[in-house]
Amino acid sequence: MKIEQINKTKTPIVKIDKKLDRFQGKILFPEKLKQANDTLKKVGLPKAYKP
Repeated sequence: MKIEQINKTKTPIVKIDKKLDRFQGKILFPEKLKQANDTLKKVGLPKAYKP
């Protein structure tokens, strides 16, 4: 892609750092994950909006 095309596109261009691969498959915040799972068990997911 040329710079002119990049400047005119409405889609953001994101470059992902390869160093983030070391976090793949790891749970970084186990307390928050447990709290979120407990909340979802009690409340459940919201209904999906279908127009």
